[in-house]
Amino acid sequence: MTGPALVLLMLVLAGVGLLVGSFLNVVIHRVPDGQSVVRPRSRCPQCSTPIAARDNVPVVSWLVLRGRCRSCAARIAIRYPLVELATMLVWLVMGAWALATGQLALLPLLLVLGSAGVALVVIDLDHHRLPNAIVLPLYPVTLIGLALAGLLSGEWPIVPALIGALAWLLVVGLPWLVSGGRGMGMGDVKLAPVLGATLGWVALASAIVGLLAGFILGAIVGIALMAIGRAGRRTALAFGPFLLIGALIGLLAGQPLASAYQSWLAG
Repeated sequence: MTGPALVLLMLVLAGVGLLVGSFLNVVIHRVPDGQSVVRPRSRCPQCSTPIAARDNVPVVSWLVLRGRCRSCAARIAIRYPLVELATMLVWLVMGAWALATGQLALLPLLLVLGSAGVALVVIDLDHHRLPNAIVLPLYPVTLIGLALAGLLSGEWPIVPALIGALAWLLVVGLPWLVSGGRGMGMGDVKLAPVLGATLGWVALASAIVGLLAGFILGAIVGIALMAIGRAGRRTALAFGPFLLIGALIGLLAGQPLASAYQSWLAG
């Protein structure tokens, strides 16, 4: 891809990512309460005034309004522009990875999973659950996305994808089963096969590294929180963010890390 085309693609990904991030703020606010994400229009939670289009421009409107509602001057949490920026960054990272690895056929699925991941991270941190309304639709989306990738690329790594899905399901599901749901949430179990299958499609090493990274990150954060007195041995931590961040690590660095480990063993 030539320089101008690459710049244009990155600009499109950044712009659409910001818009998707704005929509994700609605998803994050409404889905946990079972509300529609379509109606009614977005409105100020304090004065219930509908938000005008000019005040709904991602990031820019928050900066122009200095983080306050135009009608009642109530504070607008900084989390809103942060979610928009995080989604933009995810879209740019996914686009850059797809271009660097020649996996453009997989990009549509990665953009959907990355966007859903942003919403799930925030919701899990807020409510300690991963809503079925977001997780379950990812199953058909993943099947369609992988099929599309196979048709466009001519490559069908179905076996590694199935192994990745099964490995993630077993490793995440076993703590849930053994602990009776106390050591892991059912939402984590439902999300695991989607992440494992997608990473396995990329490479089995990506699925393995992503799974290990998620548990290692969870252990490090858990130990750190206990060390500073912010958590105890029975404190429930939202594990979804660790799974999703681990999956991102597996996607971006799984194969290089696996190759480096094999070289170290051989040396």
